[in-house]
Amino acid sequence: MSASIQSSGGVITCRAAVAWGPGQPLVLEEVEVAPPKSMEIRVKVVCTSLCRSDVTQWQSQAQPDLFPRIFGHEASGIVEGIGDGVTEFEIGDHVLTVFIGECGRCTHCRSSKSNMCQNLGLERRGLMHSDQMTRFRVKGRPAYHYCAVSSFSEYIVVHSGCAVKINPTVRMDRACLLSCGVAAGIGAAWNVADISKESTVVIFGLGTVGLSVAQAAKIRGASRIIGVDINPEKFEKGKTFGVTEYINPDECREPVQQGWGVTVTLGVPKTKPEVSTHYAFLLTGRTLKGSLFGGWKPKSDLPSLVDKYSNGEIELDEFVTHDIPFERINDAFDLMREGSCLRCVIHMQKEL
Repeated sequence: MSASIQSSGGVITCRAAVAWGPGQPLVLEEVEVAPPKSMEIRVKVVCTSLCRSDVTQWQSQAQPDLFPRIFGHEASGIVEGIGDGVTEFEIGDHVLTVFIGECGRCTHCRSSKSNMCQNLGLERRGLMHSDQMTRFRVKGRPAYHYCAVSSFSEYIVVHSGCAVKINPTVRMDRACLLSCGVAAGIGAAWNVADISKESTVVIFGLGTVGLSVAQAAKIRGASRIIGVDINPEKFEKGKTFGVTEYINPDECREPVQQGWGVTVTLGVPKTKPEVSTHYAFLLTGRTLKGSLFGGWKPKSDLPSLVDKYSNGEIELDEFVTHDIPFERINDAFDLMREGSCLRCVIHMQKEL
């Protein structure tokens, strides 16, 4: 099965990894991808990496009606089609997709204090922002999106506000990591926690996001970077990114979280999303902050992160533990569930 393309303005038939139900193995299906509508672009996906949130939502029973569904959101690709009103992209541009957009017009986009676009925020209904419809069809029925991206498809349609133009010389199989996890960790350290030189940083969880925080803390000059994880094997990998000490909470007699300072939450909890604390902790000067995508405004800020990677100022290559062809996408899910990978980059071309 291969992509069948008549023109950039028509329907494209291509392959997509379709989830037919929660936790069910993905199936490579022939899908129809509609042309882009007003303010949308259609993108040929080159590479996409598997994020933990893809796996969490794929396993979740909370929205069983949103199937069949095409997951994926950390992606790099090439603009293939342009909808009416789009002026910032041209066919052939290299882009990253983002799971929250930046319209540039709403109150939040115009404020320096928020990156939560009111028009292109986190999409949870499996539909496009603009018309609350889907651009995919599989076996004669609609297929739902994920985060208004759905990069586990050879071709996708995204709102132009949810794509970021990048330098075409940058490696697309590594830059895709900046679409979510790595950028979120770096931003949490720099934008939200504002880590300063000689500070002590404690990171709970040494996955891709946690190690991104470690990398950013090291760049800022933190004197101690303590990694907390129940898997001791992650400490060795953590040293690469700047982790100086390791704590296994299963081996501690006292609570690991003792101390004071600023706590930043990032990522999506699997269970128990409620947060509670005693008011006395806040009276003594502790601070709790939340963050989404590390506080970055995607279209405004991501190009600078891509440049930092190109200049060798931040590391991406070491996060990639597996390069996998699209046909083996279920292997990537298995590796993530087993905790045997950081990032699996899925290459959409058959020749890998």
